[in-house]
Amino acid sequence: MKAGDLRAMSLDQLDDQLAKLKKEQFNLRFQKASGQLENTSRVRQVRRDIARVLTLATQKRGGASSKSKSGA
Repeated sequence: MKAGDLRAMSLDQLDDQLAKLKKEQFNLRFQKASGQLENTSRVRQVRRDIARVLTLATQKRGGASSKSKSGA
């Protein structure tokens, strides 16, 4: 999944995508535990996609305020 595709999504769409990815991650973990996982690289892809979605959702919600804090 490309970051450009995610940037075009609304917050609701990002939340839906996050739920879909979390469900896929759960299924992949279950397959790995039962020895049925064929594409092991998909686990890494899904984990990174989740991080990408969370990052963009935080940015769209205006959560970049932690950058502006100064420790005096």
